[in-house]
Order: sequence, then structure tokens, then C-alpha cells
Amino acid sequence: MASLTNGDASHPVVFTTQTPYPLPAQKFMIPASWKRYQLSQLVNKALSLPKPLPFDFLVRGEILRGTLGEWCAEKGVGEEETLDIEYFESVMPPQKMSSLPHEDWVASISCQTPGYFFTASYDGSLRVFDYSQKLLHTSAAHTAAATSLRVVPGSSAGKYLVVSSSHDLTARLTEISLPSSDAPESTQPSSRTLASLHLHTAPLSSVAADVSGARILTASWDSLIGIWDTEIPDTDEVPLEDVQGEGLERKKRRKVAETENAPRPKRKAPRGVLRSHTMRVSRVVFGRDNDGRTAYSCGFDSTVRTWDIENEVCTSTITASSKPFLDLALTPSGNSALAASSDRTVSQYDLRAATSSALAPSVATLMHPATPSCIAVPPADASASATSSSSEHQLLTGAYDGVVRLWDLRSTKSAVTAFKVWEDKPATARKVLSVDWAKGVVGVAGEGGVEVWRVGQGDRPFPSS
Repeated sequence: MASLTNGDASHPVVFTTQTPYPLPAQKFMIPASWKRYQLSQLVNKALSLPKPLPFDFLVRGEILRGTLGEWCAEKGVGEEETLDIEYFESVMPPQKMSSLPHEDWVASISCQTPGYFFTASYDGSLRVFDYSQKLLHTSAAHTAAATSLRVVPGSSAGKYLVVSSSHDLTARLTEISLPSSDAPESTQPSSRTLASLHLHTAPLSSVAADVSGARILTASWDSLIGIWDTEIPDTDEVPLEDVQGEGLERKKRRKVAETENAPRPKRKAPRGVLRSHTMRVSRVVFGRDNDGRTAYSCGFDSTVRTWDIENEVCTSTITASSKPFLDLALTPSGNSALAASSDRTVSQYDLRAATSSALAPSVATLMHPATPSCIAVPPADASASATSSSSEHQLLTGAYDGVVRLWDLRSTKSAVTAFKVWEDKPATARKVLSVDWAKGVVGVAGEGGVEVWRVGQGDRPFPSS
């Protein structure tokens, strides 16, 4: 047993880790007065790391905030009881990288495509920015507020298929062409709407695309979820008379110009419809199984539902009590759902236990001082990296108080770190509506436009603002 005390009270400790920096299997006597800083120094010294790394420490599922002695006193742990402490790399303080100007609220942002940010705005337009903050292209895709967008996987180099939803009662498939990195001056950015998706009778709230790029899902305030393929039909699948007049009474209706060089998009019908929600559906996502057969949704009916897409049936329901859900995300493992609610909480639910419609208790609850409106988790491939082993436990939440918070599901009493966006705006104009996260790059969208931040140990190059 390695002793590090000088007569002060101490506790026997065994260290474990999922990082590439394991300590030898032995017991240490740690002074009760030590905090995270001293423990991090110990790990670095014991490993003789060429470059010191900051570590955080989990004691029985809680991140150590004060001294080890204070934690033991609070939990009633005696001096002779051995503690198992897990350490992982600390999250560096978030750093603001840039702002992307918009004239209207931004409802959705995607930073999953290296080098680009795609946004959907309340003015009905889709926009593409590069990492130098340059606006590359604007596509007037919708006649009312755009609410959600996803870049469909499998897009070819230089051509990106984007699915977006809107208050104009449609979703749209838009092809956006951008200059290639090999020949940046070879083509001018352009876009064309390939298809409009017609099913819903109320504003759309969410779209999702599977990993193959073959299927998409749409969610709406009309309580329905549409199932679609991404094939562009040769002829309209929905008669024009069935869609004439959609959105004509909206005060903010805009006219999307159609020219001979930009023919009218084909009208698509859904391949199936998922019916089980009893109120508006807030979010729909595909499962992590990568086969496109399972989906999950949440809604204002206080439920999180699991769907068999092939058979178009709801296979299980998690019902909460008076918790209208605003957003939904899956953990990288796919075993848990994270649902944001208007009761100022984000709840974690075990999907493996969701077998009935009975009231389901949450695994963990993340308390917020204001309504959390959106959730982002690292891409599943990031959690497989040995250097980011802790990312499978992390999530970001954006809230109506203009604060983005980083959480660790192993210690849910408080956020690991947080940062405020749009501090130059009035407090009443800072609502966060969307957050996306990919390899340390975080895009935050909302009432103040878009801000880009560096959070965690990402490996993507990003120029300073």
C-alpha cells in the first residue's frame, strides 16, 4: 500500500480508469484534505506522463467537488473503508470560436459535416457556412418558418442532400451543391428543391434520417410521424389539388420563385404513417441499431415511444406524469433515451425496461433553472475512441435562459461546466433552440442567431475568430 500521509486523516483508495492511462493495481492512502487538483497531480506523477493531463474523479458515481474528507463525512464513510475512484480526462473550459450572423431566429443547426455548418431559420431559408464564418449559400426552401434540418448521410462529395421541416406543413428534400476542396473555384454554390413531402395537417417539428440515407422520418403537431424514402419520383405522388392552398393564410407567407431553370419539386407521399401519440410530436429519431428499423419519439402527451418502422407499430411506451417533452436524444450506446421537458428537467430512461405503458421512473434527472429545449450527444463513433472514453456519458443541453450546459451522467447533481451565449443580447432574447456537437465543435442556434464553441478534446481543425 502506497502511503501519502503525514499523520493527517487518510482513506484507502483504489484507482480505476477507462482512459489509456491506467495506474498499477494497488491501494493508496490518500489524505482526507486532498481535492481534485492533488489527485490529478498524483496520477500524472505516478504515470510519468510527458505532458501533464488534468483529470476529474468519480467517487461512487459523483464527481468530486470538494475534499475527499468532506465527501466521506457527507456520505458517512469511515476512514478504514476502501474507496474505488474512477478518473477521466477533465473537460477544458468551453471556448467561443465564432458567430454566424442571421437576421431571424435559427431553429436548427447541424455541424456533422466536416468544414460546414447548415442552419434552418425562421425566415424559411436553409444556409451553409464554412469554418471561416463565410456564408456560402442561402436556399429559400420554405414559405414559413423552418423548424428542423438534417444532412442526409451518403451525400456525394460537393453535393449534399438536406431534409428540412417547416410550419408550411411540408418537409423538403433539397440538394445543395458546394465547391469541392480540391477545386474550390470550380463551381458556384447552388441548390434546388427536389421534392416536397405532403402528409401533415399541422406544423412540422422534426425530421430525421437513417445512417444509410434511404429513409427519413417527419414529426408534426398533428400527432403523426411520417415514413419516407429519399427516392425522387418521376411524377407527382400527391395530386396538386390535395396541396393547393397550404399555408396561404399565413401572415408571413413568402413566394419561392420558380424559374425554368428550377422546375417545381415533385410532390411525395409517405411510405407509411406511425399513429399512437395523442398530442403534438416534438422529436423523432432513428435508433442506434443502424438498420433503420427502429425509431423513438417524444411528445406533449408526456410519452417516449419506441417504434417498429417495418410494421408501423408502437412497441413500447414510457409514460411520465405531466411532463410535456420538447426534445429527445439517445445515448451513444442506444440503451437510454434523454428527454427534455417543460418542467425544467432532462430525464434519462432505460429503453430496455420500456415494455408497457405504465408510469416509468427515470434513471436520472438533470435539473435546470429554465426550460431545457434541446439536447446533443457526441456521435456514436466518437465514444468508441480510447481518447474520448468519457464522452459516452456526456451530453449538452440548451435552455431558454441562454445557457448551454455539459453534463456527465455518472454525476448528475450539477453540470460539469456551462457557458452563456449571446451575452450582448437582452436576457429576453437568448433562448437556445438547437444545439449540435461533433468532435469538440458545438453549434448553438436560437433567438440570437448562431454561435460556435469548442467543447471537449475535439480533433477537428477550426480557425480562431
